[in-house]
Amino acid sequence: MSDHPPTIADGPQLIAYADRLGGDLAGLRELLDGPLAGAFDGVHVLPFFDPYDGADAGFDPRDHTTVDPRLGDWDAVRRLSEGRLVMADVIVNHVSADSPRFADVRERGDASPWAPMFLTLSSVFPEGATEEDLAGIYRPRPGLPFTLMTLGGRRRLVWTTFTSEQIDLDLRQPQAWDYVASVIDTMTRAGVRLLRLDAVGYTGKEPGTSCFMTPSTYALTDRIARYAHERDARVLVEVHGHYLQQVEIAQAVDLVYDFALPPIVLHALTAGDLAPLERWLAVRPSNTVTVLDTHDGIGVVDVGESDLRPGEPGLLAPAQIDALVERIHANSEGTSRRATGAAASNLDLYQVNCTFYDALGGDDRRFLLARLIQLFVPGIPQVYYVGLLAGNNDMDLLAATGVGRDVNRHRYVAGEVEEALERPVVRAQLEALRLRRTHPAFGGECRWVTDGTRGTATWRAGTGSVELSFDVSDATFQVREGDRVLMSDVSPAEA
Repeated sequence: MSDHPPTIADGPQLIAYADRLGGDLAGLRELLDGPLAGAFDGVHVLPFFDPYDGADAGFDPRDHTTVDPRLGDWDAVRRLSEGRLVMADVIVNHVSADSPRFADVRERGDASPWAPMFLTLSSVFPEGATEEDLAGIYRPRPGLPFTLMTLGGRRRLVWTTFTSEQIDLDLRQPQAWDYVASVIDTMTRAGVRLLRLDAVGYTGKEPGTSCFMTPSTYALTDRIARYAHERDARVLVEVHGHYLQQVEIAQAVDLVYDFALPPIVLHALTAGDLAPLERWLAVRPSNTVTVLDTHDGIGVVDVGESDLRPGEPGLLAPAQIDALVERIHANSEGTSRRATGAAASNLDLYQVNCTFYDALGGDDRRFLLARLIQLFVPGIPQVYYVGLLAGNNDMDLLAATGVGRDVNRHRYVAGEVEEALERPVVRAQLEALRLRRTHPAFGGECRWVTDGTRGTATWRAGTGSVELSFDVSDATFQVREGDRVLMSDVSPAEA
């Protein structure tokens, strides 16, 4: 990008739903200022718009410029941003089928001034689509991305990449751009300084392409980023795909997720194999946000082969991925199998639905080592609230909703949070996060060395350094500052 994006703090950030951790925006702020103080430089507040509990846990906003009043208002967002970075989602690909604009299109069809804002089959293929055109469209779920609807008395094939309740936008049209711009304006006025472009890879529908990460997608992302930079904000692009595609995307955007890291770390800790991590560290981009778990499932497309890059092997071979998925199912005592794929709605082809803690069999030592590896990998570390609290799969919530990803979206009440914060594995994570946030060595250079099942990561700035040494075969580890042991697999160092 030719312009200069604003700088942001690169310390750890929390990922949380306000209603599921804290109860609302004010409650989330109280946790960050209270028991979580000193651990995080920022927070990614998952969708808090109207409504936050729609068909896709807030990723189907009816009104993207309004805070759901059950959670607070924009003043509450502004107060949350005082002294910390706030990240929020700009849901650029779609809106709720219940949005007022689309409701007007349902009633009036092409007579509605909002009709050009929404995509139908003919919006992209005005001369009609061939079988080859339709078969080539990339989609994260089975079937074609269209829903038969009646618009103004006329039957139409409306473009719905994810679910029939989420109507895709035509970002080529001024109505759609003005809508997205109004969302960015509203957020940045409330102090949001990092914008997560949700599902942006699907926005560039072009004939003769896969309709995923096309030139139009890059052009739109660049336009949004420039608009955000003018408002003192940066953008994080959320794209799942082949790892080489991520490397390419990173060259054109502010920030990308390191979605390859979670399955590679799981593979290392369950198969005793650091070779894929070594290969990834050699090529991964530096402008990344690292995660172990998020509100979605654990991705495997990010380390595997992909139809988007035919002939290019992944970071893990197909047999390694199959073995990893089966180990996750075994470690979770089968609960992840009941939440994944055809076993649950909101079907995703490339994710295993499981908490990261259960994916490692509830093994505190292996889980803590996974977190330390994340914190020592270059990038901005984000920690999901369920992972922070070492949560188990919520099978009761899965049974209530039938949505596979809900196993990793537990609703914590106050007593549960307090109880979780007393667990040694949670206290150790907070200690590691505070170290990552405050130690000056993390502002310097990082060097990784692997040898068989052993690894060493050293951050150094000036004469100061911090080193993580570990062995994935038995999950032993130490964090040292010179001769001083800060943390070990035996117990966290005294505060």
